[in-house]
Amino acid sequence: MIGEIGHFGLILALVVAVLQGTLPMIGASKGNVALMRFASSAALVQFLAVSISFIALTIAYVGSDFSIVNVAQNSHSLKPMLYKISGVWGNHEGSLLLWAWILALFGFAVAAFGRNLPDGLKARVLSVQGMIGIGFLLFILFTSNPFERIDPAPFDGRGLNPLLQDPGLAFHPPFLYLGYVGLSITFSFAIAALIEGKVDPAWARWVRPWTLAAWGFLTLGIALGSWWAYYELGWGGWWFWDPVENASFMPWLVSTALLHSAIVVEKRDALKNWTILLAIIAFSLSLLGTFLVRSGVLNSVHAFASDPARGVFILGFLVLVIGGSLILYAVRAPTMKGGGLFAPISREGALILNNLLLSTAAATVLLGTLYPLFLDALSGAKVSVGPPYFNATFLPLIIPLIIALAFGPFLAWKRADLKGVFSRLKLAIVSVCVIVGVSWWVTDDGPILAFVGMGLFAWLVTAVFVELADRIKLFRTSLRQSLKRFLNLPRSAYGMSIAHLGVAMVILGVTASEAWQSERLDVMQPGETVVVGGYDFQFEGAERLEGPNYGILRGSFNVKRNGSLVADLRPEQRVYESPPMETTEAAIWPMLSADLYVVIGEEDGKGGYATRIYHKPFISWIWIGAIVMFIGGGFSLSDRRFRIGAASARKKQTQKTAEAAGA
Repeated sequence: MIGEIGHFGLILALVVAVLQGTLPMIGASKGNVALMRFASSAALVQFLAVSISFIALTIAYVGSDFSIVNVAQNSHSLKPMLYKISGVWGNHEGSLLLWAWILALFGFAVAAFGRNLPDGLKARVLSVQGMIGIGFLLFILFTSNPFERIDPAPFDGRGLNPLLQDPGLAFHPPFLYLGYVGLSITFSFAIAALIEGKVDPAWARWVRPWTLAAWGFLTLGIALGSWWAYYELGWGGWWFWDPVENASFMPWLVSTALLHSAIVVEKRDALKNWTILLAIIAFSLSLLGTFLVRSGVLNSVHAFASDPARGVFILGFLVLVIGGSLILYAVRAPTMKGGGLFAPISREGALILNNLLLSTAAATVLLGTLYPLFLDALSGAKVSVGPPYFNATFLPLIIPLIIALAFGPFLAWKRADLKGVFSRLKLAIVSVCVIVGVSWWVTDDGPILAFVGMGLFAWLVTAVFVELADRIKLFRTSLRQSLKRFLNLPRSAYGMSIAHLGVAMVILGVTASEAWQSERLDVMQPGETVVVGGYDFQFEGAERLEGPNYGILRGSFNVKRNGSLVADLRPEQRVYESPPMETTEAAIWPMLSADLYVVIGEEDGKGGYATRIYHKPFISWIWIGAIVMFIGGGFSLSDRRFRIGAASARKKQTQKTAEAAGA
C-alpha cells in the first residue's frame, strides 16, 4: 500500500505542476491577481505531494519492502540503517525523486519567503518552476518509476553499491542536489525577467540570496564528494577531472560568476543581459550534469548505468529548456538596456574580469568533458582528455583570477586609482616574497608552480586582512572606534572576507599536497618499517574479521616520529557479498600540517601484503577551506538586506522627492 501512496503522490504533484506552470503565467499576463496568487498555493501543494512520495519510498527502504523493484535492487535486510536511508537516493530512480523533492522545496521557499516580490514577478517565477517540475515528474513517472512492483517479491534484496555505503556518500548527493536544483530558482528569475522585459537593482537583490544558497550547497556537495574519493577509493587523490566531477564543477564556476555579476546589477544597474545569460547557463549546466550521469554515455564511478532511452528523454528535455530559454533571451535581451557607465579600472571592471576568467574556465572544462563524447559519436574514435589538458588550460586562467580577487575590494565604483590600490597592498606584496622565500628554503625542491601557488596563498590571505583593516580604519582611528566599525559591518562583508579566506586555504592545500607529497609502494612483511615524509611506518601485521555485511582484511601500522608514537593506523580491504565487490578503506591520520595515509592490499602468498603509504602536506586545508567558503556564504546569506529587498529606481526617486518635499 505504501508504494501506491507514493505513486499517487507523484501523479498529484504532476497535475499540480501543470496548473502551477500555466495559470499563474496567464494571470500575470492579464493582471489577474487571483491567478497570480494561486502560484503560492500550488507550490505548497506540489511540495506536500512530492514529500508524501519521498517519505513513502523512505519507509519502503527502512522496512525492506522488497515487493518494490527499486528497493529489491538497491537494498538488503542486513544493511545498516544509515545506508538503508541513503539507499533511497543511491540509485537512479530515487535520486530523481530527491531532485523533484528539492525542486518543489525551492518553489515552496519562494512562495513562503518571497513576500516582498511583486505579484507578477513572483507568479512568473513560480510558473517557470512548475514547468521545470513537469519535465522531471514526467520523466520519473514514465521512465523511472521508483514504486514499480515485482511479483513474487524476492526474499532479500541485492544490496546497495558498496562504494555508496559510506557516510560521505550518504550526505554528498543531498547537498550537491541542493546546489544543482537551487540554480533552478535563479533560472526561473531570469526567465521571468525576460518575459517581463525588466531587470533592475531590486531584481538583482532578490536573485542574489537564492544564488548564494545554491552556490554554498554546491560548494559543500563538491567538497564532500572530493573527501569521499580521497579516503574511499584508496588512490590517495582528491580530484581526477572525472566527467561527472566536472559536471558539478562547471555550474559552480558559472554560479560564482553570477554571484559577482549580480552585484554590478544591484549597485550600478549594469551587466543586466550578461547576468541573465549566466543564470540560464548555470542551470543549463546542472541539467547537462543530469544527462551525463543518467544517459549511459559515461563510464564513471559516480555515474548511474541507466537505459540509454532515459538519456534520450533527458536530452530532449535539455534541448527544450536550454534552446527555449536561449531563444527567449535572443528575442528579449536587446530590449533591456544597461546603465552605469564606468572606467576599465574600477570595481565594475574587476568584476567583469572575474566573470570573463570564470566563464572561460568553465568553457575549457566543458570542452574537455564533451569533446571525447562528440568524437566518439561522430567517428567512433576513442580519446581520453585527462588531467594534463585541464591543468594546462585551467591553471593559466585561475592564477590571474586569484591576483584580481585581491584587487577588487579596494577599487572604487565607476573609476579607481590603481596606483593607490598598489600602495595599500604593499604588505601583501611583502608577504608573497616572504612565503615564497621560506617555502624555497624549507623544501629546496619543487616545481615552479608550487611556489606560484604559495605566493597566491600569501597574496590573497594578506589582501583579505588588509581590506578588512581598511574597512574599519585600523590604526587610523582609535581602537575603540575600529572595534565599533568592525561590529557594525554588514554580514555580507564578513561573508566575502571569510569566503576569500576559504579560497586561500584551498590554494594552500592543493599546492602543498600536489607538489611536496611523499609516497611509498611496497610489499611489507609484519615487523617491517619504512620511512615516508620523516615518519616511521611499522607494519604490525593483518587479520581477517567479519563486518555487518562484509568481510574485512585489516592491517595495523604504528607510526612514530623521533621515537615517539604518533598514530596507530588500521587500513582495511572489505569484501561485500551482496552485491559482490571489494572496496578500500584507507586509514588516515589528519593533521593541520599533513595527512598520514595508509592503504593495505592483498597478501602476496609469502606472508607479505601490498601497501601504499603517503605523506600529504596540508591536504586537509582543501576541505577546511571549502567549509570556510560555505560558512562565508552563510554569513552573506544572513545579511538582513537580502530579506528586505531593494527599492526599484522609480521607487527610490519617489522616496527622494518625498524627502525633499518634507524638508
